[in-house]
Amino acid sequence: MAGPSLMASLFQRSIDDVIKGLRHCPPGTEPAYIAKSIDEIRSEIKSTDPQMKATALQKLTYLHSLYGADMSWAAFHSVELSSAAAHSHKRTAYLSAAISFDPATTDVILLLTHQLRKDLSSSNSHDVSLALSTLSSICNPDLARDLSPDLFTLLSSSKIPVRKKAIATVLRIFEQYPDSVRVCFKRVVENLENPDMGVLSAVVGLFCELTEKEPRSYLPLAPEFFKILLDCKNNWVLIKVLKIFAKLAPLEPRLGKRLVEPICELMRVMGAKSLVFECVRTILTSLSDFDSAVKLAVAKLREFLIDDDPNLKYLGLQALSIVAQKNIWALVENKDLVVKALSDTDVNIRLEALRLVMCMVSEDNVMEICRILISHALKSDPEFCNEILRFILLTCGKNYYEVVFDFDWYVLFLGEMARVPHCQKGDEIAVQLIDIGMRVKDARPQLVLVARDLVIDPALLGDPFMHGVLAASAWVSGEYIELSRNPFEIMEALLQPRTSLLSPSVRGVYIHSAFKVLTFCVFSYIKLNGDDSSFPSTLTDSVCKSDDQVRFDTVAGQPVSDIELDDQNMIVSNGQTSSAYSVTHHLTQESLLALVNLVEINLGPLAGSNEVEVLERSNNVLGLIKLIKPLLLGSSENSEGDKMKGELKASEAVKLIFYSCSEDLGPVSVNAQERIPIPKGLVLKNNLDDLEEICGDIKLPLLTSFSLAKPQTVDASGNAECHSKEESEPSTESTSLLAEHRKRHGLYYLSSGNIGVTSNDYPPAHDPKDKAIDEAEDLAKLTVKSLVTGRKPSQSKPRPVVVKFDDGEVANIGKNRTDIKADLISGAVKEVLLGDEATTSSSRRKPSSKSRREIDESKNGVSNSDKSELSKAGLGSSKHHGHGKERKHRNSAKDKERDHKDKQRSDSAHGKHRSRHRADKALEAQAPVIPDFLL
Repeated sequence: MAGPSLMASLFQRSIDDVIKGLRHCPPGTEPAYIAKSIDEIRSEIKSTDPQMKATALQKLTYLHSLYGADMSWAAFHSVELSSAAAHSHKRTAYLSAAISFDPATTDVILLLTHQLRKDLSSSNSHDVSLALSTLSSICNPDLARDLSPDLFTLLSSSKIPVRKKAIATVLRIFEQYPDSVRVCFKRVVENLENPDMGVLSAVVGLFCELTEKEPRSYLPLAPEFFKILLDCKNNWVLIKVLKIFAKLAPLEPRLGKRLVEPICELMRVMGAKSLVFECVRTILTSLSDFDSAVKLAVAKLREFLIDDDPNLKYLGLQALSIVAQKNIWALVENKDLVVKALSDTDVNIRLEALRLVMCMVSEDNVMEICRILISHALKSDPEFCNEILRFILLTCGKNYYEVVFDFDWYVLFLGEMARVPHCQKGDEIAVQLIDIGMRVKDARPQLVLVARDLVIDPALLGDPFMHGVLAASAWVSGEYIELSRNPFEIMEALLQPRTSLLSPSVRGVYIHSAFKVLTFCVFSYIKLNGDDSSFPSTLTDSVCKSDDQVRFDTVAGQPVSDIELDDQNMIVSNGQTSSAYSVTHHLTQESLLALVNLVEINLGPLAGSNEVEVLERSNNVLGLIKLIKPLLLGSSENSEGDKMKGELKASEAVKLIFYSCSEDLGPVSVNAQERIPIPKGLVLKNNLDDLEEICGDIKLPLLTSFSLAKPQTVDASGNAECHSKEESEPSTESTSLLAEHRKRHGLYYLSSGNIGVTSNDYPPAHDPKDKAIDEAEDLAKLTVKSLVTGRKPSQSKPRPVVVKFDDGEVANIGKNRTDIKADLISGAVKEVLLGDEATTSSSRRKPSSKSRREIDESKNGVSNSDKSELSKAGLGSSKHHGHGKERKHRNSAKDKERDHKDKQRSDSAHGKHRSRHRADKALEAQAPVIPDFLL
């Protein structure tokens, strides 16, 4: 196809025209303009005129960079233009290649090999620089293999800019083609002694990247790096050298002794904050065993903390978190500055300070620190407030609540956290409430009181972030209802009208807890009126003690607002008070019947709910009511025998339900499932392909919500109207059963999201701000009292038992993994630096394997221990003189002859063993990698 005409090239739009056209485009028309421009470029780029081709490629590169236009179709044109004589054209071609070429998928990338080699050997340093920059961007194994010799030549170039770019490109070459290390590495090492600071900075930066993967391979270069550390005056080079030594020092203990003094001297005399911070971090991470150096580093950190620059203050706090892992005294010495940073305007500084404060939490000060942090959270913005709550939950819940001594306090504290404004950690609080209930048995009474306060608070129902806390509180109230002071009050709270604000899953927990409360009350009633006087509850115990004691107060017909608890947890009902273990009225048949009627009235409409959790649990409660109502009503229509038989059947069913729900639930290890053996004959499917055969003819509607039923309309009576179209469709036996099920129940498996708007005029939640004290006073107390480590105060009661597991509840990860294959670059580096020793060490045999010669010698009575003792003692040793005589006695003429025959028979095996033996000796000789430098 012929290219554009001369006239078209004269009127070709430049890149400036394209940019101006894009800026003047009306909003929304940019895609059309870009598409039109690309069509023009497709025509222009085919021109044989280099200038026209370069302009077209330049415009395409611009559109690709800023607007993501596809330019993979122009890859060959980039290769074609790279051979242009003009440097500007070559630069455009290489730029487009570097931006658009993918080393893994671009096929024409190999066509650049010859042109790159030509430009790398060019006398024009600008062309060489372009080729090096492009090679580092698009390098693949083939290019790295073919161009390694050319790069080797450039590593010793007399042109400093070219040499620097060549050193920078070496890293990419090594990664793509590790064998190039054997070609280029020695010349790279030679550049460590280059006097030019640019070259030195480039080569040190290269080694800084290489040591990230396998630093041990570069230990032999420690003397060169140490010389740079002493002689170099460039701060950025010194920073990179310190990063290298931070990786090498933990591998060689003797290296740290030589590094401590030069690094400390740099901290004392250098004024550059960046270099001082790198010295501090190197000491704290890799040289923390040297106390004098650590003290000097901590003193320098204090200068960072008092600096007005927020960047330096943040770095100081970060370094302080590093040193606090091993030296907590450093954190205690700077606690005043850490606490002050909690009020900083920079959110990052506040977060780092918060982490450091939580590092100082212990059993002695956890209560005081958490109280002050909560008061600080009340005055903070919502984001930082939730960060404070998150850190408190993480710190207190760490290692099975190891810092929590008083669980009654902590459970109350969790309840206060749930009422903090802007709290969004409801799920985390809920997890800990349930976990404490299962693990700490002694904390359950207090946990029930806290759960009661949360459940009866209608203000929390309107906060979606608190729904998890309410679900946990409802679960606790139902699971440990025998510890509750007033089950009727709990039942009213679980059935209050505003529970409609809750999600279906949370509402299902509420209904199930109501089921447990109802079962408990009916069971207690049966026990009170039966022959067996044993009770599972302190409530029923109080009934049986004496007639003078007051009894249950029925609250079935009273609103929750009429019942309150004072500071001593005394029940107040109609102006009368009672203790925690007494009630105002007897658990009578009338009160229980009123409770049953209340439950039936509230849960009756939910029997036709579209939510499966709500539907199933509501029907469970209503089924229980249907079972026990004849027992409570005492109907006279049936005969006396049928009546007694029905009551006996109902009471037995209630007892079975109660005992099944009263089993103590404990925590389950995450590794419990792995310990269960798979039954024989059970085949676990990897996928659900069988469902395709069963449900293949079911046409699912394209809805946003997942539902196997078609949209239905529900009339006022609650009956769902199913479409008749479904019945006319052909179906198999399974699909017909599914249709019958939907026709019978008329429910959606998940809601369609069309929920009516509910009024949010609920009362305001309890505002803990009333109890907040002045922030300055908080911080002062935190500095003076809470963060000072001292003698552990005497506790009024022992710490409750916390249920734990031996495996630590950590997912079982196999430890016997196969060793990871050694990095190819590191292996090549060892071979270059150590020469033949590295090569022979790779063929070293395992210590447990025995050669044929060793077996023969063991048959002849010569053990390895005897040989080692002889080698240590020598021929003239008097200590092992007896062993020498014994060997001399064994080496008789007959034995020598037999050894001679064995030697002739296994000559090849002996030669192989000798080579391995020499390799072992070579490896032992190379163990001290840099002995002269370190001794």
